[in-house]
Order: sequence, then structure tokens, then C-alpha cells
Amino acid sequence: MEISALQKERAGYQPKLPKALQGAVKIKEGEPTQSVDNQEEIKKLFPNTYGMPLVEFIPGDEKNSLEMNVGIILSGGQAPGGHNVISGLFDAVKNLNPNNRLYGFLMGPGGLVDHNYIEITPEFLDEYRNTGGFDMIGSGRTKLEKEEQFEKGLEIIRELNIKAIVIIGGDDSNTNACVLAEYYAAKKYGVQVIGCPKTIDGDLKNDQIETSFGFDTATKTYSELIGNIERDCNSARKYWHFIKLMGRSASHIALECALQTQPNICLISEEVEAKDQTLNDIVEQIASAVASRAAQGQNFGVVLIPEGLIEFIPAIGRLIQELNDLLAAHGDDYKDLDKAAQREYILSHLSEANKATFETLPEGVARQLSLDRDPHGNVQVSLIETEKLISEMIGDKLNQWKKEGKYEGKFSPLHHFFGYEGRCAAPSNFDADYCYALGTSAALLIANGKTGYMAIVKNTTDKTDNWKAGGVPITMMMNMERRNGEMKPVIRKALVELEGEPFKFFTARRDKWAKETCYIYPGPIQYWGPSDVCDQTTKTLALEQK
Repeated sequence: MEISALQKERAGYQPKLPKALQGAVKIKEGEPTQSVDNQEEIKKLFPNTYGMPLVEFIPGDEKNSLEMNVGIILSGGQAPGGHNVISGLFDAVKNLNPNNRLYGFLMGPGGLVDHNYIEITPEFLDEYRNTGGFDMIGSGRTKLEKEEQFEKGLEIIRELNIKAIVIIGGDDSNTNACVLAEYYAAKKYGVQVIGCPKTIDGDLKNDQIETSFGFDTATKTYSELIGNIERDCNSARKYWHFIKLMGRSASHIALECALQTQPNICLISEEVEAKDQTLNDIVEQIASAVASRAAQGQNFGVVLIPEGLIEFIPAIGRLIQELNDLLAAHGDDYKDLDKAAQREYILSHLSEANKATFETLPEGVARQLSLDRDPHGNVQVSLIETEKLISEMIGDKLNQWKKEGKYEGKFSPLHHFFGYEGRCAAPSNFDADYCYALGTSAALLIANGKTGYMAIVKNTTDKTDNWKAGGVPITMMMNMERRNGEMKPVIRKALVELEGEPFKFFTARRDKWAKETCYIYPGPIQYWGPSDVCDQTTKTLALEQK
């Protein structure tokens, strides 16, 4: 395969491991754990994997030479660093015993069910070390939730003499990993299941998971692009750029990019919900900033919009909840109707308040909210052009103010959506190191007989030597939530904390950014050079860890 000069140089990078993982390792167990909420329900659903202790790896006296074959699955959307989790796992598994084998299941969890796999060899793996993407074995969104899937997967697990499966994924994929671990434990099959925290969205974090892998690289990639747009904006001085950023529900990506680039406006969905803002409130807020800058002769600016914003506007959130239930109960009745009939069916089945909200939405947005969900029951918010919807409404508002003599200026909007640009970027040094340590930790959790755990690495704002590696029971992070019309156990999603340091830092400065041009141009990710440039963490992590 042809590779670029950067990839060639990057292949030689040896990810740094925490001191505790550099030699022989032993395990230190903490206190028993319980789920974040709904303890009785979660305990009842996961009797074999509930209440297990937190685990930390510390330097040991003798090396374990355990024989074990391992299977690995990449699940869900891509995130920079996935290949390094596989590299760390491979090296650790071979280090335990050179005869051990690592099998990659192709195109996500479906590969396990359909018995599609390859053996990962040193020569094959070396082409992918420190590279972005999931193209080594591919990814997919098949949900592992049915007994026949678990049993079908078991056939190939037995055939390849696999001791454990490692699932690299986000909150939904790791919930599935926990369900699989519980099933195999209940049946006493002797098959372990370990998860790894992946998502660029940043919403898989809690007291034990400081950050999900890929967030660092993706936000640095988007921030480079936003900085470039800000510089162009400040050069041409005639456009307002509306930039929608990936992140599904949570606004972590938008907030981090705002901290890195200091745009004029950044909306935070969680704040919109807390303040019970309407779409019109948001439009008024941005239009006022546009008018204020125009009064200073500044007819330009940059607005960041989180992808999940529409769900967090309380009236629309309530509508989505009712639409979710309607889709789960009656989706088959109206899915195949033409557009007009579909709209009429939905309107006739909605409560009065939600019907009123539905009628005020542009037809395209209303239609998108009422269509199919992703496999985990989420609205496919990336398909809704929120940035265009908001800028159109701002244009209307400014025209109205112009007629009333309240506004003099020009408003020329341009639109961008940054999502896929960041998911497969070459991992930053932080993500390369973090992922390699996660893969190593996953191997050691298996070697120590653990199942239903997620590999974790903590203390990540310190030097790599001082990072702490271990594992957390997945049940500890779970609660019950409504999905597709019924209550399901899921890992609780981490939203932006309005009392958290990153948000408070942002709110203390945003009024100044709205009025003045305070842009920062971060430039591209650096891989070689001074450590404070190459190995820096995200602003979010630095502020959270102080």
C-alpha cells in the first residue's frame, strides 16, 4: 500500500506507556462498586457483572506468561486512535506469550455474528500503527442484543479458541459489551468481554473515564479548520460563517473548539435547555450580536453550533420524545405513506402542545424528526441543517429590524458542517499514547480474568509516566433510560456541565468575543517539536483537571 511521507515517519513513533505498564504488572483492587442510578434494576439485569471492584495496575514482580487468543471489534463511528488500541492490545498479548493470537472481526459486531475475521499479524499491523481511521478491520453499527447473536458469535469464539473479546466503542457499544459479558458469564462459557472508551463526541466520560479517545485529535482538527475560517473571515470582512460541529447530543466538541479558537458566538445545547430557550430566543441572541458588530462596521463573524442543538430546545425535545414513542408504536402505519399523508397522520396523533411545535418547524426539519432513528434509537441530528435554519431566521429578523430602523448593516451568511473531517485524522501524540495504553490495559484485564470491565487510563494531564491504568466495571456507569419506547439499561451520557470549569471559563469571556474580534488560529496538529506544543491535552481536560 502506498503511504505518505508523514505516515512513513509516523510509523516509527513509539507510543509512551505509563510507568506501571512498562514491566511486570500486578492488579490492585478497590472497593465494590454500584451503578450511578437505578441500582436495584441494574443489579437484577446484571447479577454476574454487578458490584465488581475498580482495578488499578501497579508494578509487579513477575511477568505473566498466560496463553490466550483475543478477538477485537471496532464498533460505531470512527475516532482517531482506534488502530493504536489494536497495536497496544497486540503488543501486550504477544508480550504475555508469543504464541498468543489476535483476531480482528470485520466491519464491526456483525463480523462476530457472521464469522468474518482476519488474524492480525505483525507485518499487517505495522502498516497501521499511529494512523487514523478504522480501515484496518472496518467498523459497523450492528447491535449485539439478541441471544441468537451471542450464540452464533460463540461458535467462532470456540473455533478460534478465543478467551476474550475486546469491543472498542462509545456508550451504546459498551452497553452492548456489558450485555454480552453478562450473557457469557451467566452461561459460564468462560468467555470474557472488555470495552474501550471511544467517541469523538466526548460524552463517554465520568469520574473514572477522563476523556474518550479521539476527542483530542478531532477537536484539534476542527479547531485548525475553524481558525483558518476565522482568518479568512477577518481578511475578507464581509461574511458571517455558521459552522455546525459533530457531537450528536452533547456540546463538548463545540465548547472545546470555542476554547481553542474564540469565535464570536458558540451555542451550548445544555445551556439552551437549562434556560428553557426557544428557537426564537437563540435567533434574537445571535441577531443582536450581528447588529452590534455591524454598528462598529464589522459585518463579519463566526458562529459555532453543536449538531444536537435542535434536541435541546425544550419544546422540540418534548416533541422528539413523543415522536420517538409514536415511531416505536405506529411507525409501520405511516412510514410508507407519501409526505403529505405522513405529515397528516403524525399531526393527528400528537398532543396539542407538540402539534403546535411541529407545525412551526420548516417542513424539512419536521420530516427529519419524524423519520427513522439510528440503530440505538437516536434522532439522526447530523442530517438536520440547523446552521442554515438558524441563519435564515436571523436574516429574516435583521430584515424586520431594518424596516423598523433598528439595524444598518450587511448580513451575508456562509455555512459549514465539520464532522467526517475529524473522525479519521492521524491521531495526536496524546491520542496515540492514550490509545496504546488503553489497548495494553485491555490485555492485562483479560490476563487477570476480568469481564464486563472497560479499560481506563487516568491522570492524563500529567506526564505519560505518571498516568494510571486500570479498569472500571461497565455496570458502574449505567442507569435506565427510555429507548425506542421502552426502558433499557444504558451507560449514562455525559453532557456539558454548566457548573464545570470549561463552561465557566467560556462564559466569563464570551461577551468580549461577541463584541470584539479575538480569534485564535491554532494551526495543524504538531507531531514533533517542543512537548508543550506536541503533547498538550485539550483545554477541556486541562481546565477539568486544573
